[in-house]
Amino acid sequence: MWQKVADFLRHAFAMEKEEISEEDERILEKIADWLHKRGLAAPALLFGEVGMPLSFLGSQILVFLRPFAEMVFAPSRYERVVKLLENRKALSKLLALLEERISRKSG
Repeated sequence: MWQKVADFLRHAFAMEKEEISEEDERILEKIADWLHKRGLAAPALLFGEVGMPLSFLGSQILVFLRPFAEMVFAPSRYERVVKLLENRKALSKLLALLEERISRKSG
């Protein structure tokens, strides 16, 4: 049991960043577009910036919500989004995409 806790903490506070693929970038673009179209880009950007250090824990909340979310979203796609949000580099890319959409709207 303690090994599982140690593995969780090691992963939660890991500083290395996984590379994101082109498919991941397309998913991030779709998420940014979805948030922007619904007027949620600014709140998502704020939440993302504040919660960046806790991104892994946030992704684990999504794991907890999986049974409910899979009623609405395709299970494979939902799992991919959860994995993306664990990756701080992907989260940074999503925040950059949201900033771009916000500045394009106001500019």
